[in-house]
Order: sequence, then structure tokens, then C-alpha cells
Amino acid sequence: MSIIAWLILGLVAGAVAKFLLPGKDGGGCIGTTAIGIAGSFIGGWASATFLDRPITTGFYDSATWLAAIAGAIVLLIVFRAVSRR
Repeated sequence: MSIIAWLILGLVAGAVAKFLLPGKDGGGCIGTTAIGIAGSFIGGWASATFLDRPITTGFYDSATWLAAIAGAIVLLIVFRAVSRR
């Protein structure tokens, strides 16, 4: 996948993570977008490294979307835990 596809995937993953974990975050829309993009990269890396499932098959692969959303959710939880202190 191209970098543009990862950015679009990250935008959507951040929105889905925010929908699944509603609440106040310090970053607003831009912060949620950044967390989604970073989470999609982290989710893709973790899936390829630990689950031996490379995320190079395509934009419409369900494993790619699940890994990106899971990465965004984990990153959002970590962000909330760190920012509340």
C-alpha cells in the first residue's frame, strides 16, 4: 500500500477508535487524526511482526483494517492514560 492509503486508513481508524471509545481528549480532531494514523502504522507493524501477517496485501483486506483500528484503539488508551496525569 502507498503512504496515501495508510494515511486514509489512519484517518478512518482514528474515527472508528474515537467512536468506540468516546470521551474528552486533549487533541481534538487533529489529535484524533494523528493518533489514528500512528495507530494504523503501529497496528500494521505489530500484525506483521507478532502475528506473522504482513499488511501489504491491499487496502480492502479485512486484516489490514482490523490491525489499524486495533492499533488506534491501543494508542488512544495509552494517550488518555498518559495525558490524565
